Amino acid sequence: MSLTSIFDISGSGMNAQSVRLNTTASNIANAQTASSSTGEVYRGRDPVFRTVYQGMNQGFAKDNSQAGVQVAGIVERDTPLQARYEPHHPEADETGYVYYPNVNVVEEMTNMISASRSFQVNVDVMNSAKQMMQRVLTLGQS
Repeated sequence: MSLTSIFDISGSGMNAQSVRLNTTASNIANAQTASSSTGEVYRGRDPVFRTVYQGMNQGFAKDNSQAGVQVAGIVERDTPLQARYEPHHPEADETGYVYYPNVNVVEEMTNMISASRSFQVNVDVMNSAKQMMQRVLTLGQS
């Protein structure tokens, strides 16, 4: 694995954290949407990540090695929905219940902070690798 692979690895991490941020933003945006049936309620979503590593020990040449993280998909949460008794709500069903998503805004904000910090760490790794490469280029100049 070469020094330039660091850019691919950090780039894949940044992409994964962008997906995580977008999914979290979607969850927060839909946290208070109401529905009269459980089938129509927004359900919280989470991205699923998978590590990727294909190196020399798997039959690949040194230049073709790949490493990083990949978004395997986005899944809906199976936690229970919130049913609230609000008989005067316009979305209430015949029994007076309104159904809300299985999204906790505090948890989503924590997830958003974690994703943005992970994104920033990947940016820092890329900047450090760039600085190291620039220093290597200046070694022969003196």
